[in-house]
Amino acid sequence: MGALTALLARLIGRARPVPQRAPLPVVAVGSLSHGGTGKTPTVIALAQHLAAQGRVVHVVTSGTGAPRRVDERRHRPDDVGDEALLIAAFAPTWVADDPMAALAAAKDEGAEVVVLEGGLPIPPVVPDVAVLVEDAVRGLGNGRARPFGPLKIPLKVGVAEADVMITVGTDAAQDRFAEAYDVEVPTVPARLVPLQTGMDWGGMRVYAFAGIGVPERFFASLQDVGAKVVAKHALTDHQELTPALMTRMEREAWALGAQMVTTEKDAIRLPSQLRPKVLVLPVRLDLHDWSLVDALLLKITAKSSGPNVNR
Repeated sequence: MGALTALLARLIGRARPVPQRAPLPVVAVGSLSHGGTGKTPTVIALAQHLAAQGRVVHVVTSGTGAPRRVDERRHRPDDVGDEALLIAAFAPTWVADDPMAALAAAKDEGAEVVVLEGGLPIPPVVPDVAVLVEDAVRGLGNGRARPFGPLKIPLKVGVAEADVMITVGTDAAQDRFAEAYDVEVPTVPARLVPLQTGMDWGGMRVYAFAGIGVPERFFASLQDVGAKVVAKHALTDHQELTPALMTRMEREAWALGAQMVTTEKDAIRLPSQLRPKVLVLPVRLDLHDWSLVDALLLKITAKSSGPNVNR
């Protein structure tokens, strides 16, 4: 470890609060990189995987104010965030500015284990399993933190908090990532794959728009399913889909004879009157091998296997 990295590690350790003990098992998920790593699909995949094993799983993500359980019928993106609304379709989801309060609320509502979105790289609670998620295509730059590099904290500091790193990307990107970085933590390759919904995308002319961390990944997914992408509109992450913007894109799509298509997360922010006009291409995380993650998840079995009166 270089002298500067060691100094930063000491400064980070002094500046951040001491993680608290959670009232129930926690799987923390986060990224060293800023946005577009595949963190949300990973949270969904972990929640579904744990639920399939018979565990009562809730998700906690950051928000404002006291803990609120996300209600898809009542809440809007401005209330709880588009990611929380998306995750809530797969598992009970809580938002709060105090993760400990949200964990306690989840436990009171019957949760046996919580997937903590954003629980890394600086964990607010002591996780039972710590999962980093990184984009194998973009990589980790020079491994240094801003302003000297692209990361939130230095690579060597971040991986010291993790039990496993999930790298998301093509086989070629996985090979480049493995050659470029010695991350000193077990890694598991994964990719985002389009969900088979029965939609025939083959040859369809599409006007694609996406306001996610890496819009190009979505455009590539459309091409992978056979769509003919005649226009690509990359929005900023979480960009508001104003009536003026949507009217302009609708007119452009009509002029091109193209069907408007977007991501699941962006669809949540669509004005209600436009939702019937826009198709969605959902994607899911495909983990190449769950065995390493499952071995780590065994750590929570003893803590979550007891009876839960609220179940």
